[in-house]
Amino acid sequence: MDLGIDGKRVLVTGASQGLGRRIALDFAEEGCKVAVIARNAEKLQNLVDQMEGHQKGHAFYAVDLMLEGAPTAAVNELTAKDGPFDIVIHNVGGTLQVRNPLSPMEEWYRVWKYNVGIAIEINDIVIPYMQAEQWGRIIHISSIAGIMLMGSGPYAAAKAYLNAYTKVLGRAVAPTGVVVSALLPGAFFAEGGHWDNVRKTNLAKEQDFLGHHQAIGRLGTPEEISSFALFMASKWSTFATASLITVDGGTM
Repeated sequence: MDLGIDGKRVLVTGASQGLGRRIALDFAEEGCKVAVIARNAEKLQNLVDQMEGHQKGHAFYAVDLMLEGAPTAAVNELTAKDGPFDIVIHNVGGTLQVRNPLSPMEEWYRVWKYNVGIAIEINDIVIPYMQAEQWGRIIHISSIAGIMLMGSGPYAAAKAYLNAYTKVLGRAVAPTGVVVSALLPGAFFAEGGHWDNVRKTNLAKEQDFLGHHQAIGRLGTPEEISSFALFMASKWSTFATASLITVDGGTM
């Protein structure tokens, strides 16, 4: 299937490892010019070197997006250098080890900013460019936790907020050719990720989870989630705007 994204400019945040890295590689393989953002410059440089085997014109920007003004500075610099983005995949997110629902307000806000605020700041910059071209794709990597409201309370609440934001924003910009969506992964294995650590330190916990909560009986893979990102970035996704797409192996 021709996705219609060859030559498109793509931005992936949280791209130095795991799902973000897989997404960046898959878009590069489709002929896109990919810019990646994360904190680890060495990992980003290695990723760009690997992507260069598919297509030239990739770039990276090493920064902590939680720093004040960092998302704006990063996007503006990358845009000034290589032009505006056609596709943005917001992969930054996580619990920040804040799990207590009685955490101070500052901790709730910190988790919200990490999972939602960074994306909003970037979207406010890139969407006007997309609207001017009457074409754009925004993909938020959310979580099934935002629907099932499980695990870390602040994290689940942030993802629920992100899901609502995706719906509201997607409906607002739909007439201008910009498709906004969110992918809601369930438990998946990625090197350096949560389930990698569980597998190394408490295999019984993984087996118990799979037996009681995964209809498919296994963890997902980054490739399985990235394939949905490719479709939602494609020319075929227009009728799916403002959609929340679960990719969770039948989580129970």
